Amino acid sequence: MTNSNPEVPDKDNQPADEGEVILIDKPLTWTSFDVANKLKRACKFKKIGHAGTLDPLATGLLILCTGKKTKQIDTYQAQEKEYTGTLVLGKTTPSIDLETEFDAEYPTNHINVDLLEKARQTLTGTIDQVPPIYSAVRVDGERLYKKARRGETAEIKTRQVTISLFEIDTTRFPEVTFRIVCTKGTYIRSIVRDFGKLVESGAYLSSLCRTRIGEFKLSDAWSLTDYIQQKRAQLDLPNE
Repeated sequence: MTNSNPEVPDKDNQPADEGEVILIDKPLTWTSFDVANKLKRACKFKKIGHAGTLDPLATGLLILCTGKKTKQIDTYQAQEKEYTGTLVLGKTTPSIDLETEFDAEYPTNHINVDLLEKARQTLTGTIDQVPPIYSAVRVDGERLYKKARRGETAEIKTRQVTISLFEIDTTRFPEVTFRIVCTKGTYIRSIVRDFGKLVESGAYLSSLCRTRIGEFKLSDAWSLTDYIQQKRAQLDLPNE
């Protein structure tokens, strides 16, 4: 595809050292670092970073900056995010997604439309949120997920986030599809965990896609393979 987003400069239209802003649709199971590392090697970028981590089991929009554009990463990270996904009620995992095995089952036959709507409303607006134990948040200088993988616990501080939109579709109950618009630092897995608790059950995240960051949309993103192919052709490099 070609990049139709006027906010994203094309390499041909600027000096090489000015850098680029690249929109990639992150593949499933890849870490955000994996994508940045792959682009750095394949496209010969001297400096590259990503603006906002996506979990390995999430897909969707990942913004990467190269060269001098890396100075703008904080600006992109601070922008509003939009996600779509599916949570499943009645079971939990330690990671709140499918990275880890199921650890408990809960009843769902008591859950009705009113209870679901009350949970949705409770998790809309400015809320205090506890990040998941399987996350990159640092406690005592160490990433929480490292403690979690050793079976350790940690005291995790709450953070204030704003959920400006939380839409749900329960037609495939106990699966609940959703669309969420939120501020920087929001953990969708924490919303899923808390949603399960609010309906007096449990929940895990079965799929997640980031569809927007600020004005940047997933529809304007490259697949990783396509971007690498066009960039290597632009640089007159052989196909990998």
